[in-house]
Amino acid sequence: MPLPFLTADRAFDASAEDIALPFDDHDSWRRPYRPGPWRVAAAASLLLLASFILFAGMITAFAGAVPGAAACLVLAVVVIGCALRLLRVGAWVSRHGVRRVGFFTTTTVPWNRVAGVRTVQQPVKWLGFPRTVQGQALIVLPQGGEAILPLLTDSSADFLARGEAFDRAADTVEAWGDEYRRG
Repeated sequence: MPLPFLTADRAFDASAEDIALPFDDHDSWRRPYRPGPWRVAAAASLLLLASFILFAGMITAFAGAVPGAAACLVLAVVVIGCALRLLRVGAWVSRHGVRRVGFFTTTTVPWNRVAGVRTVQQPVKWLGFPRTVQGQALIVLPQGGEAILPLLTDSSADFLARGEAFDRAADTVEAWGDEYRRG
């Protein structure tokens, strides 16, 4: 029995495809896919670790060691910041361009400087670790330059063992590129 309310990610009875709604603002940066289970699990684990650190800081503060409690608080804030940044990692698109957000760096390429966006077969990092495997990657080819690091790979924390989701996300980014490079 379907429930008569709207869900957080799409309207009731909407198709399972990730299509942009007509009232969506194309000027704001959006991720054309949902974060994968590996990324969400890693962030949840970091947040669980932060809760233990905060609990240890509270115990330390009640014991009277204020410098130790302050150190625990600072460490917990850093771990929470890392978890939030981990959730932001990925490819983001808008009417202005395409953005590759990494853990430490962010690269933005305006659509008028993009020569092409395409999916290629190449060695890719497995879950971001140094180990590489043969896989698919979505790359951006800037005009007059070398390709930046892959926007998406099928072995990343968002798409590992989710081939259809990778194909759908790559097609969405390519469609945004085709639409906004021309206009």
